[in-house]
Amino acid sequence: MFNLNDIVRPNILALKPYSSARDEFKGKEGIFLDANENPYGELNRYPDPYQTQLKSQLAQLKGVESNQIFVGNGSDEVIDLAYRIFCTPGKDKALTFSPTYGMYEVSAGINNVELIQLPLDAAFQIDIPAVKPYLTDDSIKLIFICSPNNPTGNSIAAESIQYIVENFKGIVIIDEAYIDFSEQASWIAQLEKYPNLIISQTLSKAWGLASLRVGIAYGSKEIIQLYNKVKPPYNISLPNQTIASNNLNQFARYQDNVNNIISEKTILKKELEQLTFVKHIYPSDANFFLVEVSDANQIYNTLISEKIIIRNRNSVVQNCVRITVGTLAENQQLITALKSL
Repeated sequence: MFNLNDIVRPNILALKPYSSARDEFKGKEGIFLDANENPYGELNRYPDPYQTQLKSQLAQLKGVESNQIFVGNGSDEVIDLAYRIFCTPGKDKALTFSPTYGMYEVSAGINNVELIQLPLDAAFQIDIPAVKPYLTDDSIKLIFICSPNNPTGNSIAAESIQYIVENFKGIVIIDEAYIDFSEQASWIAQLEKYPNLIISQTLSKAWGLASLRVGIAYGSKEIIQLYNKVKPPYNISLPNQTIASNNLNQFARYQDNVNNIISEKTILKKELEQLTFVKHIYPSDANFFLVEVSDANQIYNTLISEKIIIRNRNSVVQNCVRITVGTLAENQQLITALKSL
């Protein structure tokens, strides 16, 4: 039986969060002399610490309550705070499946938490028999699952994720940064069923707002309360909240952009398949391909000389490069350069 208080660090349970001026007075009109702000300037006031408007829009979009949403300074803050809330440094552990997003490891190192990395199988899927012994290890408090996975592009099998969520007493974080490009359903719909689940999403990819650094965690209201307890008081600036909110009102544009990327992805794959040095294109539910080539280092360096930048993943998956789907013109320039090799 999952008990959230058994997972949270004792000092976090006992923590009295910082109370900001905007916590104590939530009105929008008046003479504000409470927060030591400069009375002059266009951006002189502290932003809404709980991003009320933005969360209201996200709640309507995702079919959850606003109190089930945490907005972070990128998904990286969602990851970092999970370690701070649930893992005692030098004692508790976390687990993930490699190859995957590198920030799980970096944040683990910053927080002095051992990260166990179990290799995915040849199809980049979770080996359930291999993970079973870890699900009953009380020192493991977090499991990170990236789906669709980065850098491989594939979605993790739903039955594997379900098995882990149902048999692990700790917190499972499903990183859905690329879910908008996938035909797979988001796990947000399962939040009511699984109280140990956190879903991480972002406005950086499908919404085209990477510069804003807006990441989102969806979870139970009890988990989100913990996030709000630990986060810095004003972690999302007013300009970023405003731009994000305005973009969420432009759903048709977002949908068109996603559809264009998916369409270009199909064309790009067909072009890549014609190249003799392309050995394998891995299945992708994201806006990129992991491509096995004859010589990843050579292809990467040659494209750099043409001012075309892809990602060399040779150190992670042998002789593989990761290619993001660009615009029609960018993809054509890429293919032209590759054909000249």
